[in-house]
Amino acid sequence: MTDESWRVFCAIEFPPRVVQQATAHIERLRERFPNTSASWNRDGKFHLTLKFIGETPRPNVDRLTRAARRATENLSSFNLIVAGSGAFPKKGPPKVLWLGINDPSGHLAVLHNRLEEVCTEEGFEKEERPFHPHLTIARLRKPQGARELARAHKQYGFDAVKAAVTELLVIRSELSSSGSKCTTISRHVIRGLGVG
Repeated sequence: MTDESWRVFCAIEFPPRVVQQATAHIERLRERFPNTSASWNRDGKFHLTLKFIGETPRPNVDRLTRAARRATENLSSFNLIVAGSGAFPKKGPPKVLWLGINDPSGHLAVLHNRLEEVCTEEGFEKEERPFHPHLTIARLRKPQGARELARAHKQYGFDAVKAAVTELLVIRSELSSSGSKCTTISRHVIRGLGVG
């Protein structure tokens, strides 16, 4: 048994059309606010995190993979709508820029609830905070210029784009001074004809 631990989470990866539109939105903001201190999503991958585990002993990662597989059993693929833009927190200097996620079929909520349930059965801690799906595109590191950047982000908005959800991923995140590197550990296909 190893004492190595991995920083892991379960997420949905967005398709190229969403990635292209989100990347263009980010580039527009970065060009307009080059001096604002922000960590932008720049690896070309955009994830919707459904369950963040954090640092966990390497042997426990297999339990998370098993939970993800169980959560997707007999669930049909479905569509989400990525639309709208905003910032957290609502009061005070903004720290996170996000894009909105709409779940017209309700299947995202079903998948999230199932994942929480099976993760708890596998010994992982239950998330007590309510689930508010959103796509993080930037974390603002300093308050200087943050309000102006967040205001422009909201003014630009984000035109609705449909995203088909066909897989749940277990991902390892390795943090470094240049940002985080994400590696997919396992993919769990959400079978079915699709809904929404």
